[in-house]
Amino acid sequence: MIASQMNVRPASVRSMRAAPKAGRNSTAVIVNAAGNWYPGTETPAHLASSSLPGNFGFDPLGLGKDADKLKWYAQAELQHARWAMLGVAGCLGAELFSGANWFEAGSQPTFADPKVLYGIQFFLMGWAEARRLQDYEKPGSANQDPIFSNNTLPAGNTPGYPGGIFDPASFAKGNVEELKLKEIKNGRLAMVAFLGFVAQHAAVGGTPLENLSKHLSDPWLNNAITNGVSVPLAKAADGTISVWDTTSINPW
Repeated sequence: MIASQMNVRPASVRSMRAAPKAGRNSTAVIVNAAGNWYPGTETPAHLASSSLPGNFGFDPLGLGKDADKLKWYAQAELQHARWAMLGVAGCLGAELFSGANWFEAGSQPTFADPKVLYGIQFFLMGWAEARRLQDYEKPGSANQDPIFSNNTLPAGNTPGYPGGIFDPASFAKGNVEELKLKEIKNGRLAMVAFLGFVAQHAAVGGTPLENLSKHLSDPWLNNAITNGVSVPLAKAADGTISVWDTTSINPW
């Protein structure tokens, strides 16, 4: 009976038993397969062979099964990540150096009529985005500047990573793939961070640094559970019970 049970052990178990024992001073390192975002899960087939930066096989809704859509989603995530990093840095920087808060910045007076500024921004951003779309649909077709002919992007660049004048510090001469991974990781973190800014202000008001300071001063008293809004039926710091009555909340 015991012998038969031993014979049906998986090959992986038998191979582990047959492996030589590690020395006393040796260190065993277990590395998950690339693309495996959660240990023990299998990477979706449409992501298993993908070389996209930051690909950890996370696609629970199967949105990337279409190769063309996956390519578009990757570009969309990259752009949102970059804007989120700029936005979070702008929110924190403005508050840190001038005391301004992000949720009232749009109401501040400007040097020109806002309609004029919006019109200029619409034109400039529209032109830049049209060029980016052109390069996405036909890589390399937007490498030549149509106005300043001396400005040319390097040949062989990929959509989203133009290089050339967009890489003044020459980072592309290093390990580009590692930098792409770092960028998308920081961008994803920034997107979550800005979502946190919005949710935090909607729940308790205040600025990110103000709320951080309050939390650090008394973490057990000032947190998401005790703010009286985020968690239903949780006791707030003032002793009241949250029932998600948002009729009295006006975060804007």
